[in-house]
Amino acid sequence: MRAFGTEFACPPGYLNTASVGIPPAPVAAAVAESVERWRTGASRPGDFDAYVARSRAGFARLLGVDPGRVAIGASVSQLVANVAAALPAGTRVLAAEGDFTSVTFPFAANGATVTEAPLEALPARVEGHDVVAVSVVQSADGRIVDLPALRAAAEAAGAAVLLDASQAAGWLPLEVAWADWVVAAGYKWLLSPRGSAWLVVRPDAGERTRAVAANWYAGEDPWSTVYGLPLRLAGDARAFDLSPVWLAQVGAAAALEYLGGLDLAAVAAHDVGLADSLRTELGLPPGGTAIVSLDGDPERAAAAGIVSSVRGGRVRVGFHLYNTADDVERVLHAFG
Repeated sequence: MRAFGTEFACPPGYLNTASVGIPPAPVAAAVAESVERWRTGASRPGDFDAYVARSRAGFARLLGVDPGRVAIGASVSQLVANVAAALPAGTRVLAAEGDFTSVTFPFAANGATVTEAPLEALPARVEGHDVVAVSVVQSADGRIVDLPALRAAAEAAGAAVLLDASQAAGWLPLEVAWADWVVAAGYKWLLSPRGSAWLVVRPDAGERTRAVAANWYAGEDPWSTVYGLPLRLAGDARAFDLSPVWLAQVGAAAALEYLGGLDLAAVAAHDVGLADSLRTELGLPPGGTAIVSLDGDPERAAAAGIVSSVRGGRVRVGFHLYNTADDVERVLHAFG
């Protein structure tokens, strides 16, 4: 099918982008070409530097920051660990109840005192905490944190903020450059291969971030830091780079450049429009999010040709670029 200016091989009823996004044809082709070069011995390590630079710049463009503020990695938890490991033991971290554990586990494992609060009450609970760590869009049900209220509360309380944009970046226009740290995985709404992730570090937050997996690629010039001491890391957020997953970065470079050329307001209108039309037909209030959480039998959904996930005992569906009103009708047939 063709959608938003490109081709997708997305089957009808695929509503599982919140787990795994479907790449546009050019993204899949770029990865396939790189696999072929690898298979035939044509690849050289230095060839992949350009893809890393492109993916870094693409993610920076989506979030409205300078590429020098962006570190690359393979997963959210890896990158959050750079933040959690730098905090003194006993640091008071506020998190949302039931948030994805890649956001909360690194803090709990590194000695922080983590307190959970209902998502809607998070801004009101910031006082008395040192850090707030929360997903912009909740993985389980698509609820969106009140970012303006959270920003105001954090600034008033002097608390730092880490945002996980994994379920938001790619469909929701974001203005989050104010946050101390923003992290996201690429394999969901960003339509990139698994093994690509990014961490945005606000300049003044760099000294409160630790390169827990310092490596050759985190050097100012990676090819001059492959051997020997002393420690010599880059002077910007690249100091927190993880050694890149090459094929994932090839796909991410193409995917982020494609997404960067779209009007994200139009993408959000499409995604949320489909999600809210489903909610309306089911007698539910609009949610304003691309993710819908439903009571129902997962086996019945599968029998109707719906690819979805089960989160919190409920069927989770998500609508992205390649979904249509036919997908809404398929869900209504199964649940209506």
